[in-house]
Amino acid sequence: MRTMVKQNPVSAMMIYLKLLLTTVFWGGAFIAGRFVSQNVGPFSIAFLRFAIASAFLLLLTWKIEGRLAPLKMSQLLPVVLLGLTGVFAYNAMFFKGLQTIEASRAALIIATCPIFITIASAIFFREKVNPSKVLGIIISVCGAIIVISRGHPLKMFDRNLGVGEFYIFCCVLNWVAYSLIGKTVMKDLSPLVAVSYSAVIGTVALFVPALLEGLMRNIGHHSAMDWVSILYLGIFATVIGFVWYYEGVKRIGPVKSGLFINFVPIFAISLAFLILGEEITLSLAIGAVLVFSGVYLTNRAPRARAMQSRSLLRRF
Repeated sequence: MRTMVKQNPVSAMMIYLKLLLTTVFWGGAFIAGRFVSQNVGPFSIAFLRFAIASAFLLLLTWKIEGRLAPLKMSQLLPVVLLGLTGVFAYNAMFFKGLQTIEASRAALIIATCPIFITIASAIFFREKVNPSKVLGIIISVCGAIIVISRGHPLKMFDRNLGVGEFYIFCCVLNWVAYSLIGKTVMKDLSPLVAVSYSAVIGTVALFVPALLEGLMRNIGHHSAMDWVSILYLGIFATVIGFVWYYEGVKRIGPVKSGLFINFVPIFAISLAFLILGEEITLSLAIGAVLVFSGVYLTNRAPRARAMQSRSLLRRF
């Protein structure tokens, strides 16, 4: 039997502060992405972001893990798929979408990721979906439809559904695939090692499309703000965000840490309003309320399960 170590209040406060700042960094990624995507090609942005991130992640892995654990043959394909879905495809479509869609709208579409992960988990992993989750899925999907259709759901497949919304929704599908594949990969690999591998693989995959897009020809012509945005995306939104988030998972658990992710679209919308001057429309506001409500219902633990978890904790 082991005893739980009582956390220092100041140390615990720092963990919560880091988690809050992480969501600010991730919310800010929509702003930086929206800005730089107006001037730099999507493959080039994604390559530069993850080239920077990969270097830092490999250094962190070496420092924390002692080495980058070699992959077994059975792990090779899943890890490659992690890089192709969560890094290559997600980021190419993310920056392509942000060329035409507002950062706040993109953030709300991305916020539906937990809903689609829940649906996919029920289909592929036979995870139970209770009535509360079903209601949450319906509410959140309705909110996403209002956001994507700009308040005209009956005309969603008319001119109201733009290319930008399509690309950002493809981001959601890629993140669902990344999450489900990661669930199996991280049974054998630590999150840091899995993410480091996926970042490196994604960076390699992005190199050729970035070259064809004019990476080497244009790299000397990017403005100072373009580079600030790319560095922000690579260091703050990727490396620091990842390290602090998983530090939170380690110290206070995945449930409490995961709740902070709900702040990401809130910060994204707020920063888009303050920095980019994006309008908060009625359809955006209604959609936000529905999406947040649906995500809350979908991720809320049933009372019986929550009480059982607390009971189990008291045994240690």
